[in-house]
Amino acid sequence: MRLTIERGALLKALNHVQSVVERRNTIPILSNVLLTAENGSLSLSATDLDIEMVDGAEADIERPGAITAPAHTLYEIVRKLPDGAQVRLDLSVDDPRLTLSAGRSRFSLPVLPAGDFPVMASAALDVTFAIDKNELGRLIDRTKFAISTEETRYYLNGIYLHAVMEAGQPLLRAVATDGHRLALAEQALPDGAGAMPGVIVPRKTVQELRRLLDDANSEIEVSVSESKIRFASGRTTLTSKLIDGSFPDYARVIPRDNQRHMALDNKDFAKAVDRVATISAERSRSVKMALDQGHITLTVNNPESGLAVEELSADYDGPSMEIGFNARYLMDIAGQISGDTAVFEFADPASPTLVRDQADPHAKYVLMPLRV
Repeated sequence: MRLTIERGALLKALNHVQSVVERRNTIPILSNVLLTAENGSLSLSATDLDIEMVDGAEADIERPGAITAPAHTLYEIVRKLPDGAQVRLDLSVDDPRLTLSAGRSRFSLPVLPAGDFPVMASAALDVTFAIDKNELGRLIDRTKFAISTEETRYYLNGIYLHAVMEAGQPLLRAVATDGHRLALAEQALPDGAGAMPGVIVPRKTVQELRRLLDDANSEIEVSVSESKIRFASGRTTLTSKLIDGSFPDYARVIPRDNQRHMALDNKDFAKAVDRVATISAERSRSVKMALDQGHITLTVNNPESGLAVEELSADYDGPSMEIGFNARYLMDIAGQISGDTAVFEFADPASPTLVRDQADPHAKYVLMPLRV
């Protein structure tokens, strides 16, 4: 194999694929990226056996071939080369290593055979549709913070992506929950997505997909089956196994008729919560909200660190009540609200609270209260 490729094009492709590779691997081939040179382009593939990332770039191929090389090492070398450099990759029968040269720099990297590289089985992906990358990014951004990190509840370790019918309108909905909070975002159902099964996209796949969207074309092609999902944009393809489990019936925990409504400035609220939480206990991070007509009072009382109190103006005209929440959860939700105003809908101090974004009617958040 022998080829020449522009440093920027190689770096962009490597940046996409190397992030899939785990830093520590018990299987050596999984630390490598598969390089395949043919037909005027260099294709790069990486996998952790659950996710497969493929990208590529145009290259001047002198001698086609395929080999695997250490992914992170290769990425770091190319990243540190000067802009605009022409990178030459050379593998000959005389040298068991891959030679990378650019200008006066020269590196020799260990390799493993391309034939040993695992390829993800290409099961039939029955449903295919296109979605605007900004809309897909919005679905991810509004929900990913609520993905559970508790491995024993593996079916919560991802975003539940599914088609629903709401008030006669077909929607594509994303939901994530960790049992303490829930995030939901939806949009009009893309053409061709009506037959898609409800799938749970794993947390790592969500993270890798979000990174890809920054460099993606305007539209992402999504292909789905019962066990796999694929996202494609130009030369870049991300294929992932899905979480094999049943997502809980989230609809029953979303409050439908909470009668006590409060609206307030979202940025001021987030900053105030952040300030009073400075002295909260690290474990519970609890903050008490006292609601009165025209204002709320945030209180954190920590016997070890002291007392913090802050009052905020709020549009609230219901009966006085006190309710407690995890401060970090409050700030996470505030961070997703795109408008100036956050709307809280309460039932009582022991029931779930619904939070809405006044600027985005297609997103909602549910918070379980704490005892304070």
